[in-house]
Amino acid sequence: MIFGSYYFCFVQFSLFPVPKRKRGITGDAASRREAIRKRERRVVETEEERSRRLSTIAQHGQDRRAEETEEQRNSRLSDMAQRGQERRAEETEEQRNSRLVIMAQRGQERRAEGTNEQRNSRLSAMLQHARERRLNVIEGQNHHQIQTFYTARTVLN
Repeated sequence: MIFGSYYFCFVQFSLFPVPKRKRGITGDAASRREAIRKRERRVVETEEERSRRLSTIAQHGQDRRAEETEEQRNSRLSDMAQRGQERRAEETEEQRNSRLVIMAQRGQERRAEGTNEQRNSRLSAMLQHARERRLNVIEGQNHHQIQTFYTARTVLN
């Protein structure tokens, strides 16, 4: 009988410890209450406090990104692109049109606020891009002609 009691105690206390009774608020409830408190604080914060809070959040993000490896960066960007694709795949035609209108308005506002120097820089970049695109088309056509030539020569031989 003593052996049996010892075995019972061994199993109960060593292999399967009984969890202690939790006092106060458990993790889920505590985090929920903390989120509610944060939301309530945000409702009454001034514009200056809000600006300071958002600036701090942005700074933390920049610090985190500055320390990440190239692999982590690529993974983060890939995840962002995936989420964007999923979001766009689920949007309705109306939502898509609304998003495109907003993007166009922002572009117009940005261009309207820009200086002549910024405008010239933007136009110069557009011209350079067009030149590169034309060169790529010409190179592609040349590549196609060369491939066709070698294919024809191989067939003739």
